[in-house]
Amino acid sequence: MDSRYPIGTFEHTGEITAAQREQWIQDIAELPERAREAVKGLSEEQLSLPYREGGWMLKQVIHHLADSHMNSMIRFKLALTEDTPTIRPYDEERWAELNDSRDLDIEFSLQILDALHRRWVALLQTLSDEDYAKQFYHPGSQETTRLDYNLGVYSWHGRHHVAHITSLRKRLGI
Repeated sequence: MDSRYPIGTFEHTGEITAAQREQWIQDIAELPERAREAVKGLSEEQLSLPYREGGWMLKQVIHHLADSHMNSMIRFKLALTEDTPTIRPYDEERWAELNDSRDLDIEFSLQILDALHRRWVALLQTLSDEDYAKQFYHPGSQETTRLDYNLGVYSWHGRHHVAHITSLRKRLGI
């Protein structure tokens, strides 16, 4: 197993069905509890362990989830209210090195995930097929992304980072 991608990379080709979207929405709905469960009982010392050699500390992973998913919801809202907007990229590596990501209690980001995901899921459940076909443009990758595809990316993203934590716990027996 590649410790960078414990559940593999995100891949989806072909049509995205309503059933697939429902599964991805369910994954997004479950992420806050899965993240909370993944770090349950870990000490501050354990939260400061990197999930792999050269990787982020576990606490940085939790803070990154909050940062990334806030950005994603904003991208959804921009695409829903503008015609193929150009989104604002951010440097996730540099954000992860800021003091709040390195030092702040993870409970703050877990609370953000709880509230953000409740609101995000409420929005996602109201979108039509036409809404999911809306897109945004990412100037960094120079790609235009449909919202239904991005939903899948963030379903995977949450599971991917929870697996970073749970796979380290399994390897260390903690």
